[in-house]
Amino acid sequence: MLEKSHIHALSLRAIARAAGVSHGAPRHHFPTYAALLAEIARRGADDLDAMLAPALAVPDATEALWSGAAVYVRFAIERPEMFELITRHDLLEGAGGNLREVTSSWFRAAAQALARLRGDAVPETQVLALWANVHGLAALLSRRTTDPIVAVAPEAALEAIFRVHL
Repeated sequence: MLEKSHIHALSLRAIARAAGVSHGAPRHHFPTYAALLAEIARRGADDLDAMLAPALAVPDATEALWSGAAVYVRFAIERPEMFELITRHDLLEGAGGNLREVTSSWFRAAAQALARLRGDAVPETQVLALWANVHGLAALLSRRTTDPIVAVAPEAALEAIFRVHL
């Protein structure tokens, strides 16, 4: 349901209706709406992790960073609603799902790949800058923000990001 509509159109009643259960049934499993969203987000994060973790684990550091960034951006474009939910830690804070346990592993893997590439420890601020650029591109493309402004292939934009950071 999330993939077909926006997060704000997702309600406990709509989910119950789609599942063919009473409107109160979801409350037996999820005490709050945020808890339900956290579970949905965790499943999406697990889907992304199944693709992203192997990409970031490639021995060649440049390839790991490139592949990881490409997977992240592609997921955002193909599953924009799930991408938005996964990245809304502010909305899901304290709701369960342990989302940060998955998403922080991506940051750590990117930091390790960047350190392998540079042959030395890399300040977290540099990793954060790279992550922010890749995430920003993913967010822009997932929301089709750049469509009326510029038609650029995701790979070309990633290449520009990597020229700056690597």
